[in-house]
Amino acid sequence: MRRGRNETEEERADRMWQELIQEVRVAQMGVQILFGFLLTVVFTEKYEELTDTDQMIYLVTVVLGACATGALIGPVALHRLVAGRRVKPQAVRLASRLTLLGLVLLLATTTASLLLILRVATHDGFVPYLVAGVVGWYLLCWFVLPLWTRYRHTSQ
Repeated sequence: MRRGRNETEEERADRMWQELIQEVRVAQMGVQILFGFLLTVVFTEKYEELTDTDQMIYLVTVVLGACATGALIGPVALHRLVAGRRVKPQAVRLASRLTLLGLVLLLATTTASLLLILRVATHDGFVPYLVAGVVGWYLLCWFVLPLWTRYRHTSQ
C-alpha cells in the first residue's frame, strides 16, 4: 500500500513552503505582539522601581524576543532572496529549521516574560513553580505531542 502523495520534489517543496508560511504567520503574530509590548516597558515609570534582578530578566526577555522575531521572519527573507534560484527544497529545509528555532526562542521569551510579570505582581515563592508548570504545558503542546505523533504515526 502506497502512502503519501505522488508529487515531484519541486511540487512537494512548493506544498511544504505554503504550509510552513501559514505556520510562520501564526507564530510571527504572537512574537511581534509580545515583543512590541516588551519594548514599551522600559519607558514606563514602573521600570525604575524594578529590582536589579527584575531589570536583568527584562533585558534578557527583550533580547530573546528580538532573536525570536528574527528567526520567525527569517524564512520570509530567505524565500525572497533565493526565489527563482531553483533551491526551494533546500530553502524549505532551512526555513523549517529557522521556524523551529524561532519557536524555541518564543518559548524562552514567553517564559521570561511570565517570570517577570509574576515576580512583579506577587513576591510569593510559588512563582517559579507556576512558571515551570506553564513551560511544561508549552513543551507538551509544542514539542512532546507533535514528536509523539510523528513517532507513533510515521514510518520515517
